[in-house]
Amino acid sequence: MTTPTTAAPTEREPALVGQTVVVIGGSSGIGLATARRARAEGADVILTGLHPDDALQRAALDLDALSTAAFDANDPTELERFFAGLPKPIDHVMVTAGGPHYGRLLEMKFDELRHALGDHLLLAVEVARNAVDRVRPGGTLLFMSPEGGHPSIGTGAESTVAAAVPALIANLALELAPVRVNLIAAGFIDTPLSASLLGSDLEKRRDQLRATLPIARVVGPADVAALAVHIMSNTALTGATYNIDGGEQLVR
Repeated sequence: MTTPTTAAPTEREPALVGQTVVVIGGSSGIGLATARRARAEGADVILTGLHPDDALQRAALDLDALSTAAFDANDPTELERFFAGLPKPIDHVMVTAGGPHYGRLLEMKFDELRHALGDHLLLAVEVARNAVDRVRPGGTLLFMSPEGGHPSIGTGAESTVAAAVPALIANLALELAPVRVNLIAAGFIDTPLSASLLGSDLEKRRDQLRATLPIARVVGPADVAALAVHIMSNTALTGATYNIDGGEQLVR
């Protein structure tokens, strides 16, 4: 009689060992979760935030970040200065900076509308322009945008961005090759930003999603971080948009 043998589990090498990940908007929420996941996969991280506040410093200390920087990513001069000061080469840049902009299109002032569109479209171009000579071939520029949906009054700027950014990302992927360019299009993610936007309605929104989403739970920053690190590590992925919403589009 022979005794069946059980194969010993094999240890997986961390996916980002020896690589450097820059997270623009890395002091909280999705950016911080992605930096933490990348660090767990062996990467060194560089974090930026809008303000030189305690949150950025705590994140840097927690993750033993290589460095931090505080600046407005939508200021082309400050963005160029930041990239000029980075070590060469880096491997991945993830951009989570820029929040949602709501309101009727015809009631938004010109500067408000330009800011709403520029937060995603122009920022992606400027990041690509500054990063192209610093990212290793096969590395990634990874951006985020709102998930596409049905147009509705008050969400015109967000709907426009959601429709336009995937085309921009595909074009950047061609222009920057062999550096890869990808997009994460997110539905509701349970972040501090979402909490600040919804206020007292936050728990109601969570309950609604738990009751209606196919996954029966709310999508959190760690879910996006897992997707982001997979995109960074899988060198076959470029020019694509990856939706993450827990199946919300299926039941909307």
